[in-house]
Amino acid sequence: MDVTRLRRAPAGVRGIHAIRLLLDTHVAIWFFEDPGLLTNEAREVVEDSANVSYLSAASVWEWALKQALGRISTPTELDAGAVRAGFEELPVTWAHGRAAAALPALHGDPFDRILVAQATLEDLVLLTRDRRVAQYPIATMLA
Repeated sequence: MDVTRLRRAPAGVRGIHAIRLLLDTHVAIWFFEDPGLLTNEAREVVEDSANVSYLSAASVWEWALKQALGRISTPTELDAGAVRAGFEELPVTWAHGRAAAALPALHGDPFDRILVAQATLEDLVLLTRDRRVAQYPIATMLA
């Protein structure tokens, strides 16, 4: 985990070590379909009930598009897996859209750009294996 980029807990919650995670689309797919692709630390942090894992509506959209195009095939719908795992749904808001559009052009994938904007505005740690995403000044954790 890139702990140098994680923020300190506010005063009054110093003893709580909960992490609020946003899973990149590929990380969520791996978590549900082949968890061995994730690092042990990534798997453990997602499975830790003290942490809160979020799945963006943008990730469900990206997964559905790739399924429809035949680029991926998973036996479980991504959102159904997220519900079973106890993940929180993260809707895409207008503010997320504006923030994604304002990001520097370090990454051209619109789905990844919206996840970066969401992680920024919602103060989430983005769990990803995408090195281009990690170039943005957000808290990330290597998946």
